[in-house]
Amino acid sequence: MDRDALGAFLSRRRAALQPSDVGLTTGRRRRAAGLRREEVALLAGMSTDYFTRIEQGRSARPSAQILGSLARALRLTPDECDYLFRVAGLNAPDRHDSDDYVPPALLRVLDRLSDTPALVISVLGETLVQNGPATELLGDRSRFIGLERSEIYRWFVHPASERLRYPAHDHERQSRAQVASLRAALGAMGAGSRAGELADELRRRSEEFAALWEEHEVHQRFADHKTLIHPELGEIDVDCQSLFTEDQHHALLVLTAEPRSEAAHKLELLAARGTCRSAVDG
Repeated sequence: MDRDALGAFLSRRRAALQPSDVGLTTGRRRRAAGLRREEVALLAGMSTDYFTRIEQGRSARPSAQILGSLARALRLTPDECDYLFRVAGLNAPDRHDSDDYVPPALLRVLDRLSDTPALVISVLGETLVQNGPATELLGDRSRFIGLERSEIYRWFVHPASERLRYPAHDHERQSRAQVASLRAALGAMGAGSRAGELADELRRRSEEFAALWEEHEVHQRFADHKTLIHPELGEIDVDCQSLFTEDQHHALLVLTAEPRSEAAHKLELLAARGTCRSAVDG
């Protein structure tokens, strides 16, 4: 790990960005060009102190997940992302078996969706980044590590908590959709991939998953109409639309409601909360 090179690279990339480049408002007068450390930390989902220690060369080697978060926060190109990993002492991610890298173009689209829940998800159901309204509606889904990062894994291994956002009558349909989605990912990524690892572990951990897996249903599950349950606002009927990257590794999910409906009003409340929370955290 080259701490000096890592810190210098992060500092220069931070200075090269403006708040508007990453979906942030400028706010009060800024004394220096570029993003503040606290803004990068907010975008990457880490504490300002931790990011400062990395940039100043005072931290231990960051994990691959932390580096992936920084690459997204700083809108790094593929070559810049590879460099970030290598100066941190890690192998550059294999783009055929890693979904941590999110193209800056997709992040720019997400930046402009401030008034409705939106999130970037991998083919394994891993939430890589989400906007304020999505966090208010679904909770912070980007905080998990390991296999827990996958919504598919959590759905079957932790059903008591993961299924609270869906009505009980919809659980069976969602279970089938989760399994069919993983089957599709396995077909694209291969048995020796993270999709294969996830399927093997779920067959071991969940009888429900194992039974559904044997039915060999295959389809991607992102675009549909669903009812979500918010702990304070209750049921919210939403339509889920998806925008896939060219390599099909990521999908930008956008949740909307019928105009002027009760659900639309609830989403407006969540958007306002998300905006306020971001302003306070920043």
